[in-house]
Amino acid sequence: MAPTSAEPVPSLRARPIRACLLATRPAFLGVTLFACLVGLATAHGSGVALDSTRAALTIAFALFAHAGINVLNDYYDARSGADAANTERVFPFTGGSRFIQNGVLSEAETARLGWGLLLPVVPAGLWLAAGSGTGLVALGLAGLLLGWAYTAPPLVLVSRGLGELAVAAGWLIVVTGSDFVQRGAWSFLPVAAGLSYALLVAAILFFNEFPDHRGDAAVGKRTLVVRLGPDGAKWACLALVVGAYAWLVLMVGRGVLPHADTAVDADTLETVYEALAATPDGFTIHPKLARQFDARTKLFRSGEVDWALAEAFAFGTLLHEGTSIRLTGQDSRRGTFSHRHSTLVDYETGGEHQPL
Repeated sequence: MAPTSAEPVPSLRARPIRACLLATRPAFLGVTLFACLVGLATAHGSGVALDSTRAALTIAFALFAHAGINVLNDYYDARSGADAANTERVFPFTGGSRFIQNGVLSEAETARLGWGLLLPVVPAGLWLAAGSGTGLVALGLAGLLLGWAYTAPPLVLVSRGLGELAVAAGWLIVVTGSDFVQRGAWSFLPVAAGLSYALLVAAILFFNEFPDHRGDAAVGKRTLVVRLGPDGAKWACLALVVGAYAWLVLMVGRGVLPHADTAVDADTLETVYEALAATPDGFTIHPKLARQFDARTKLFRSGEVDWALAEAFAFGTLLHEGTSIRLTGQDSRRGTFSHRHSTLVDYETGGEHQPL
């Protein structure tokens, strides 16, 4: 498969700083940023006063660690021949960064960049641990080990079908570590909040193994998709995603994670419905729509709501509480299958009315 127009080209060597930055795959570093934010949120939600300097350093060096691990994974995948064999890649999501394969960086340069990015993480982690506790050292070492061992021999976790487990554990460590820096102690809360997120990150990596499974199999990189086959792996992937959301529901249901009370009283629903049903004097509703609204009124007066009315109540009650709502995109006014009527059009004049 020839390089696509989106892939890096050798001319990038003339701009080494830009080449090194892009080799870290910066578009994917957001998953670490948000993992840090989840950990900071669990600490803050427990009543811990956040130290902004330590929070900023936590995020910065977590990003350095992720960037370095990305680069080293490219290096080890190049050494094994895995990325070169991935001719069915979907760039930039699968098949590696292509910096080595397309002649932008050599293997040696890639290795130096990866280790160079990881080098400052160690002293930064030790400094943070000095104010938080030695538990942070254990978390940091475990995270770095998992990131390195994902593709590096002799462990090569991804080739043993353990890649998804390593990824989930790694991002759970990011969440837990971010909380630990602020809290200075162990807590189950970041695990409760972070496991769903970590499993979904692992699912992304799982998805990305599908296009590469033939190339991976050819070089002995026995990912879960290679081991289970695409048909079997799709069900495992589905189970992983379902499990992620099931854990979140379980933690909310058991009261470990906060539950937002969105209930409103009957008087508020009545107020919202009156606004939905009201039209200006002289406004003519389309005859078909008028019949639909009559059926909606009968449904509401019988004590029932359908999906469309439930959506209208959700919007209306938020507006009633003073929360603004902005809908954008196709069908924002009427909704797919005409279930939403956020804007009414006069059947005779073409004038518009927004009930809410």
